[in-house]
Amino acid sequence: MTSSDRSQAVDVQEPKSYEIRTYGCQMNVHDSERLSGLLEEAGYVPAPKGGEGADVVVFNTCAVRENADNRLYGNLGQLAPKKAARPGMQIAVGGCLAQKDRDTIVKKAPWVDVVFGTHNIGKLPVLLERARVQEEAQVEIAESLEAFPSTLPTRRESAYAAWVSISVGCNNTCTFCIVPALRGKEKDRRPGDILAEVEALVAEGVSEITLLGQNVNAYGSDIGDREAFSKLLRACGSIEGLERVRFTSPHPRDFTDDVIAAMAETPNVMHQLHMPLQSGSDRVLKAMRRSYRQERFLGIIDKVRAAMPDAAISTDIIVGFPGETEEDFEQTLHTVRESRFAQAFTFQYSKRPGTPAADMEGQIPKAVVQERYERLVALQEEISWEENKKQVGRTLEVLVAEGEGRKDDATRRLSGRAPDSRLVHFTRPEEPVRPGDVVTVEVTYAAPHHLLAEGPAKAVRRTRAGDAWEKRNAAPAEKPKGVLLGLPTIGAPAPGPAPAAGCGCD
Repeated sequence: MTSSDRSQAVDVQEPKSYEIRTYGCQMNVHDSERLSGLLEEAGYVPAPKGGEGADVVVFNTCAVRENADNRLYGNLGQLAPKKAARPGMQIAVGGCLAQKDRDTIVKKAPWVDVVFGTHNIGKLPVLLERARVQEEAQVEIAESLEAFPSTLPTRRESAYAAWVSISVGCNNTCTFCIVPALRGKEKDRRPGDILAEVEALVAEGVSEITLLGQNVNAYGSDIGDREAFSKLLRACGSIEGLERVRFTSPHPRDFTDDVIAAMAETPNVMHQLHMPLQSGSDRVLKAMRRSYRQERFLGIIDKVRAAMPDAAISTDIIVGFPGETEEDFEQTLHTVRESRFAQAFTFQYSKRPGTPAADMEGQIPKAVVQERYERLVALQEEISWEENKKQVGRTLEVLVAEGEGRKDDATRRLSGRAPDSRLVHFTRPEEPVRPGDVVTVEVTYAAPHHLLAEGPAKAVRRTRAGDAWEKRNAAPAEKPKGVLLGLPTIGAPAPGPAPAAGCGCD
């Protein structure tokens, strides 16, 4: 046999594919970008959509809802026969539910290979490899975060917009929320590290960033600087090429006048604010351990509107918190009418296992919660529509998005976000337009949840962000890079014993 024959006889192993299923908040979405980056640096490739299935399926879970565990185990149960029929397939469970139910996941679903928590997402490739070699489940939950996850590789979902974490964890003790117990106390990144990441993203073509934290405007509590967040916003304003800056989610307790001033005075900080209300009743807010009252909340809204009359404000509201009376609910409706939210994310209260509210007296019957919820939604729909109608006739710069308009193909329209984050569907311009480009349009119609621009575009601006999107989608898939940050490639020798939980190995 010649050397050429021998080379042709070598069995080239195809890289293993992965799929990540994400549940919950923006923090989980961003964590999944990190998990994707970790897996690809370790030699995995994304599973093709509509294919036969992935070699590795990762569940990035949320523990906020009462039935979150039922949903997880139902999905795991559906995968059990697929795994049995597919030798080598692996299943991993991470995120908040894994942090909470670390001891029960493998007992209830023994076909799971890896369980990891919110503090050690960086260990996923190592744990998958160890489970493969040792042929037994690996459960590793760290109790605290000692290295910020932004040091990990990331596969961003978007070429033109990016999340940038400025903190993790939360120091609040809201009685309905389990996040502090699962993500720990707040840890802030250094401003220089945040700005360096933003500058690197802009250099890659990103034109919009969203600063992310469980309580984003409490940033600076580690160093005792109450104005650290407003200073960070202003610093983002000096980064050339960064067109839009957003942030989520703030807390009314920590929302100070210097932040409002920074928003109003920094040109690339958008006049869009998500300010969670949760309830308009002072009595319920106290039971929730929300450290503000209705008057304080409405005062913030008034100050924001005085500084930025065009600001679009959205919120979160919980209906049916334990002990909520009809009078309490009427106070919520009053606050909604006064606030004139552009959008509200409304939730029916459900027990979060492990939270104080789950054991409170006065749990509201489901029928009562449902009826109140429907009244709130109807009111907010009316307000959203009225506020959107005010946009008719306005000329807006729309950042063209990818996948925002589900009916775009059928209507021959494109979709994108206005500076205040309102969704705009617009007539496709004659010249080519890419996600990340900016199109100037005039609003001709308003619905409760979107705006419509039916006339021809007034202008099209091709951007570096559009170039980045085009480059990403035109380039062939890169060959996996192998080892980074000590991560094992697929099939590498088994790593040594796992360090003890809480050692900060992430």
